[in-house]
Amino acid sequence: MADLTTDFLGISSPNPFWLASAPPTDKEYNVRRAFEAGWGGVVWKTLGAEGPPVVNVNGPRYGAIYGADRRLLGLNNIELITDRPLETNLEEIARVKADYPDRAMIVSIMVPCEEQAWKDILPRVEQTNADGIELNFGCPHGMSERGMGAAVGQVPEYIEMVTRWCKQYYARPVIVKLTPNITDVRYPARAAHNGGADAVSLINTISSITSVNLDDFSPEPSIDGKGSHGGYCGPAVKPIAMNMVAEIARDPETAGLPISGIGGVTTWRDAAEFMSLGCGNVQVCTAAMTYGFRVVEEMSAGLSRWMDEKGYANVSDFVGRAVPNVTDWQYLNLNYVTKARIDQDACIKCGRCYAACEDTSHQAISMSDTRVFEVIDADCVACNLCVDVCPVEDCITMERLTAGTLDPRTGKIVSDEYANWTMHPNNPMSTAAE
Repeated sequence: MADLTTDFLGISSPNPFWLASAPPTDKEYNVRRAFEAGWGGVVWKTLGAEGPPVVNVNGPRYGAIYGADRRLLGLNNIELITDRPLETNLEEIARVKADYPDRAMIVSIMVPCEEQAWKDILPRVEQTNADGIELNFGCPHGMSERGMGAAVGQVPEYIEMVTRWCKQYYARPVIVKLTPNITDVRYPARAAHNGGADAVSLINTISSITSVNLDDFSPEPSIDGKGSHGGYCGPAVKPIAMNMVAEIARDPETAGLPISGIGGVTTWRDAAEFMSLGCGNVQVCTAAMTYGFRVVEEMSAGLSRWMDEKGYANVSDFVGRAVPNVTDWQYLNLNYVTKARIDQDACIKCGRCYAACEDTSHQAISMSDTRVFEVIDADCVACNLCVDVCPVEDCITMERLTAGTLDPRTGKIVSDEYANWTMHPNNPMSTAAE
C-alpha cells in the first residue's frame, strides 16, 4: 500500500490533505470533527490582533456559480477573518494540538502592517505549540480595505518586510499565503523567499462578483440591497491556481521553495495534479463545505489506489514530476502534427463538433445527408475544439502523424524542419531572425 505520510517543512501529517484557513477551521468543534474524519492537517481560520472586534455581516455571505445538475463550480464569499476572541482561539488551538499531536496544525494570521503588531501576536501563537504559521496576504475583500490581506500581498516590498519580522519573532515554520489578484505571481513569491519564508501557499481567493439580481440590481450576495466584491474559490479556479503554482515552481529564483497548493482541489486527481506541479501538500476548503469533512476519505483512498497502480511508494516520488514539462511557447515542438479522428460507432450524431468547427474554427468536418461526420484532414489544424465540445468521451481523439507522413493540410512531409525552433529564422524570438 502507498504511504500517504507527508513531511512538509519538517511537519509530519498522515496524508497530504489539509483544510485551508476558512469557515471549516474556525473553531475547536469543527477541527476535531475534521481530524476524526481523517484530515492530515488544518490551517486555523485567520486570527487578527486584539482590539476592536471583527464584525461579520448577518445576511448572506456566499454567492455561487453552478454547472449542470446544480453542481457547485464556484463559491464567492464576503466573510471576514475570525470574529471570535483571540484568546478563545488560542486556547482551542492549544487543546486540539495536544490531543492530535500527529496532525499538522498551522495558524493563519492577519494583523496590521506594523512590526509591533506582529511582535505582539507571534509569541502568543507560539505558546499554543502549533506547528507553524501562515501569513494571510491574500484575502481580497473586507480586510484589504483596512490595509491587510491582499493589500499587502500586492506589494512585494511589504511581503518581504513582514516575512522578515515573522522570522525574527517566531521560531517555527513561516508560510506566506499569496494572492492571485496580481499580474505576475512570481514577484510576491520571490519577495517571500527573500524575506526568509519557509514556504508559500497559493492561491487565495480571486476578487469577484458572481451575479447580479436583475430585480433590484444588487450584486449577490446582497446585504440590504447592496453588494461587494468577494473571494472566488472552488473547482472553477483550479486552472488559474495550477498555472501560478507552476510559475513559482519553475522560476529559477524560487526553485526549491516548498509550496502548499490551494484552489479547487475536489478529488484525489486534483491533488495529484497540484503535487506533480511541485506542491508538497494541498489545502482544501470548498469541497469540504460542499460535501462535508468525510470527502477526505475518498480523496485519500483514490490517491492511494493511483499511487499503487503507478508504483509510487511515497507521495514524494511524484511531487514536481510535471514541472520540467511546463515550458514557454517558443520551446514547443512544431514537428508534432496530429489530426482529429471520429469513432463512428461511438458517435451519437449530435453535430456539435460540426457546428463548432464550421462556425468558429477551420471548416474541417463534413456532414453527409445521413448526418455522418468526418474529418477533412487537409483542413484540420488539430486545434482540439471538436474533442472538447463532443459530449461522448473518447468519441473524438487526436492521432499523431509520424515523421515521413504526408501532412494533407500543408502538402509537406512531416519532418524535422522545426526541430530547433528556438533558432529557426521563422521564429520571431530567434536570434537567427535578427
